Amino acid sequence: MEARLVEFVRLLRGSGVRASAAELTEAARAAALVGVGERSAFRAALRSTLVKRALDVPVFDQLFDLYFSALGRALEAVDQALLDEIERSRLLEGEDLERALEALSAALHRISPLARAALAGDQGTLARLFQRAALELDFSGLVMAAQVSFYARRLLSAAGGGTLQHDRADLDQALRTAGLTPRGLALVTARVGEALDRIEEAARRWVELEARARAIGRRRAGPPLAATPISQADRERVETAVRRLAERLKARLQRRERSRRRGALHVRRTLRRNMGLGGLPATLVFRKKQRERPDVVVLCDVSDSVRNVSRLMLLFLYTLQEIFQRVRSFVFVSEVGEVTEVFREERDPARAADLATAGKVVSLAGNSNYGKALRLFHERHLGAVGRRTTVIVIGDGRTNYFPPEAWVLREVQRKARRVIWICPEERWAWGSGDSEMPAYAREVDRVATVTTLADLEAVADHLVPREGKGG
Repeated sequence: MEARLVEFVRLLRGSGVRASAAELTEAARAAALVGVGERSAFRAALRSTLVKRALDVPVFDQLFDLYFSALGRALEAVDQALLDEIERSRLLEGEDLERALEALSAALHRISPLARAALAGDQGTLARLFQRAALELDFSGLVMAAQVSFYARRLLSAAGGGTLQHDRADLDQALRTAGLTPRGLALVTARVGEALDRIEEAARRWVELEARARAIGRRRAGPPLAATPISQADRERVETAVRRLAERLKARLQRRERSRRRGALHVRRTLRRNMGLGGLPATLVFRKKQRERPDVVVLCDVSDSVRNVSRLMLLFLYTLQEIFQRVRSFVFVSEVGEVTEVFREERDPARAADLATAGKVVSLAGNSNYGKALRLFHERHLGAVGRRTTVIVIGDGRTNYFPPEAWVLREVQRKARRVIWICPEERWAWGSGDSEMPAYAREVDRVATVTTLADLEAVADHLVPREGKGG
């Protein structure tokens, strides 16, 4: 049950429900107290320990029903032991039956745990093997039904499915040497093959369950930022949400600074101020704590393929610039141009973002050339990066087959406090075609895939952490 709770909490987090490790521990304790026999009590125990916000309750309920009901259906094909099935079906009689049962029983200790669970109809063991395998896999790229077969093969392999062909051959050989009649051998071999095939079907159903859970999370996360085509109404709705997010983060920073603990006690000044009281420290004097806001340098791809995301991200960063000491913003296609002054002079954030992506700073006519843009930034603007600088690169990493020049990011990372890459493409697409995201990801501190407002909020939390979190 503990492994299933861990997996369930992972699905909740993937859908935007904030469940901590401590809350997982509390959920495990509550589940142990109420047991799993009474479904409503089990659901209530998990909901009371894992859900803190009313808006998360519908998502919790959907995922609970999906995970704790559909999981059993995913394994329902593996529902009975093969040996019992052979005996009950009366396909074999006399010596054929005895020899088949003896051969299969002797072979059970030689085959893999996965095959043994299938022949024994052991759904519990099969579930544990799949859960352990699922924890090792990254399902973030599972976004289309066409990918289910691919991920099912990966899940099966991680669960030990690589030995199934060997197990099948071992069982066939054991039956062939058992002295069965040709008819009996054909019947039993066919049943063994069906039992092993049911494992592959169970893996596929498991991945389908994962895909449905992730679809719930994507619906919860909100509209895609890079939707194509995108209507004017959708664009305005997303822009409004981006502005609200930025304002919420600014308010968070202001609250944090108001409640910020004063600096360390200044002993000398405290004693001096309390000389009239014989040195009794009735009035304490603290050292003033220096405010430390990180510098930000933004390098944003404004080519056609990512222009919707770029515009929204520039709008977001424009709104955030008041909470940073210095912000320098650059846009690029194949050339690099600075738009810092555009942002400073333009009072309207939406118009500033439009001007930055309108082609007046850099030409939009050519194809994006990340390698050339990175080299030009290195040659002309590397001095903008210092030890307190957060460098943000926004783009899909598609180079149109030009040299990626990932070494520039390595040089920038050495000088900067941190380098964050914001990519509007899911991880499953990295490395396909002209994508150089795997090479770029190795040279930065963090890559965040931002396809929804929830993803953007996670990046914002990284830039402006909540009270009590590290930056």
